[in-house]
Amino acid sequence: MTMKFLVCISKAPDTTSRIAFTEGDTQFDANGVQFIVNPYDEWYALVRALELKEQHGGTVTTITVGQADCDPVIRKALAIGADDAIRVDANPTDAMQVAGLIAEQAKAGGYDVVLCGKETIDHNGSVVGGMLAEMLDASFISLATSLDLEEGKAQAKREASGGLERVEATLPVVVSAAKGMAEQRIPNMRGIMAARTKPLNVVSPGGATEGTGVSKFELPPAKGDCKMISADTPEELVRLLREEAKVL
Repeated sequence: MTMKFLVCISKAPDTTSRIAFTEGDTQFDANGVQFIVNPYDEWYALVRALELKEQHGGTVTTITVGQADCDPVIRKALAIGADDAIRVDANPTDAMQVAGLIAEQAKAGGYDVVLCGKETIDHNGSVVGGMLAEMLDASFISLATSLDLEEGKAQAKREASGGLERVEATLPVVVSAAKGMAEQRIPNMRGIMAARTKPLNVVSPGGATEGTGVSKFELPPAKGDCKMISADTPEELVRLLREEAKVL
């Protein structure tokens, strides 16, 4: 059976970028920020979809909710090996809106397996996968560290307290991928050249609604000075933890 894979791809700020906000701390300032493919989407979800395609045959399509500034990260996903891409031409505002816009396209495409990273490294919400599965009325496996397909079923493993949990679900299935799912692939020159001509289909957004809004962003407090405590005076460490850090 030919399998159809859909991989959710999002852009995220490089972790070395300096973060700032504008408009009274209500808007993220993208000036000077280097954007990358969200690592959980790229390294684990996309690469595992490509591996499963190589085993079972089929196609791998990526989907991104975003505007034209997302095209470079989408092209990177195509260079790694995806067959084609969909970009829903909308500004992503919250998880419910993103999941709703992806669900509209996933329903129309009839995909067997939908993969996404367990979370984005900027918001760390880890909720789009579950929302998407509910909207598609599909099985959902979260935080999977491995994924295999056999006889119309998905077999996965995920970390649990004290060991590994084995999970099985019938297709279609939505899977959020965690570390261990696959090994990162670096696009080669052939893939980069091929990505320029692969289809990137821009579609209009549907009627997905937002579930939340942002009132204000706030940076964490600046790190304080580091105090060095002699290994010969553990009582001083305890005093500082109790009186200054207030953690005891």
